[in-house]
Amino acid sequence: MIHIQESKSPWGVVHMDWVTALPPSGDRSYNSCLVIVDRYSKTPVFLPCHKDETAMDTALLLWSRVLSHTGLFKNILSDRYPKLTSALWTNLHRLFETKLSFSPAYHPQTDGLAERMIQTLEDMIRRFCAYGLEFKDSYGFTHDWFTLITAS
Repeated sequence: MIHIQESKSPWGVVHMDWVTALPPSGDRSYNSCLVIVDRYSKTPVFLPCHKDETAMDTALLLWSRVLSHTGLFKNILSDRYPKLTSALWTNLHRLFETKLSFSPAYHPQTDGLAERMIQTLEDMIRRFCAYGLEFKDSYGFTHDWFTLITAS
């Protein structure tokens, strides 16, 4: 059983998970999305990415798009993704004195916050794509799912 540390401040403890096998979207044909949810405020962050990105790509994405604004997390709770179990991530956590906690597969009691957010995101994208919907902004430009999640 994993003890989940309660966060006493925003961005102290986060849940992190990936959504894969999405339809290619955006000018870089993103096919996955890294989902990060703050345990304290329940605020989600959706980062479009590629399924085949390396541990280094993920670390750089996280640093440039999230950590530069929120500061370092004290604890990251996630599934056992090879990207997060790599030597790079182990050394980063040791260097920054942060903790990486892994939840057992299909165990919503530990990582349910991210899993629920992913269900919502997948449902939104599925409906958006199934009906051939397009988002038109006030200038008449057409956008796809990538634009919708980056605007949130």
